[in-house]
Amino acid sequence: MCSYYRGKELEESTPTYVAVLGDYTIIIKNVPCLECVQCGEKYYTDCVMQNIERIATKAKELNSEFFVAEYKAA
Repeated sequence: MCSYYRGKELEESTPTYVAVLGDYTIIIKNVPCLECVQCGEKYYTDCVMQNIERIATKAKELNSEFFVAEYKAA
């Protein structure tokens, strides 16, 4: 259920996730989530968020100011 619109209709989606963390911009393509059909709010599972954090940490370790990755490949 969407926490903003209380809509019950969520659909599976694979949007691009973008995060700006200080001096780093991280773009991850095709990240699995549930998306509200009314407002577009995205909901990621704990497992997906852990993977996003792992990818972001790797990007920082590489000292890559601008990092683009495919979710499944990362």
